[in-house]
Amino acid sequence: MKIKIFITPMLLAFICQVAFGQVTEAEKTLRSVNADTVMAWKKGGVISANLAQTSLTNWAAGGQNSLAINSILSVFANYKMDKSVWDNSLNLGYGLLKQGKDADFRKTDDKIDFLSKYGREAFNNVYYAALLNFKTQMTPGYNYPDVTNKISDLFAPAYLLLAVGLDYKPDAYFSAFLAPLTGKFTFVTDETLSNAGAFGVTPGEKSKSELGGYLRVIYSKNDFKNEFLQNVSFTTKIDLFSNYLNNPQNIDVNWETLIALKVNKYISVSLNTHLIYDDDIKILAESSEIPGPRIQFKEIFGVGFSYNF
Repeated sequence: MKIKIFITPMLLAFICQVAFGQVTEAEKTLRSVNADTVMAWKKGGVISANLAQTSLTNWAAGGQNSLAINSILSVFANYKMDKSVWDNSLNLGYGLLKQGKDADFRKTDDKIDFLSKYGREAFNNVYYAALLNFKTQMTPGYNYPDVTNKISDLFAPAYLLLAVGLDYKPDAYFSAFLAPLTGKFTFVTDETLSNAGAFGVTPGEKSKSELGGYLRVIYSKNDFKNEFLQNVSFTTKIDLFSNYLNNPQNIDVNWETLIALKVNKYISVSLNTHLIYDDDIKILAESSEIPGPRIQFKEIFGVGFSYNF
């Protein structure tokens, strides 16, 4: 009888321990699944507005009053689960400049850039991937001081790029996407610009298609361990495209770099550069009477409000 009384509590303790262990393991698994499901999506963005103003009164050295405003909205939603990755981003930019007391505002920046890239892991750090990229602008553009004749507009031009290839992603900061099969489509929906053959379309046509190879390399980091760089974020991305069917040696280049320094939670300093070369875009330079392909370069430096979310 005494033996039975001794064994029963021991058995009961053993059963409770096993059951508790099973519940604990099940709870851990459930928490892990829930965490993975929640963490599969990583979302965020930044909104910033930079303002520069000059006011002169009885200024003997001369000059003009000026007001410049540049704004940026950049958002992303990236998915990662098992062997699948899906990156999505939308970048909007717009800038205005007013120089002189009676002058009107003139546009200095204008862009819409949407990108979506899906990948499935093939082997270590290399993914089979497909990419879609769409770019255009919001409002008409002019060759100032001429504000009568448009040189660009919404969907004039617009660029659509569809690519299939391999994406090398060794870490969270770097990606190199190589696509030997790429379709590039240029749209010029404005009739006047279309008739003029703007942006490389055949005069009178509103679209142009190209088949070629494409390389996109991007490096982005905002968590530098170096004390001097700990408040700095750096992003650079370059797109290279070669048209297999027409002058494949003439590579289209699109290279953007953004450096931002956080002064505090809401104030930042930024430098944005953008270089473009497209053999199909003919530009009339001041020193030449014949339009031709030329390097386009834009630089924007600003100090202002910035908020990350």
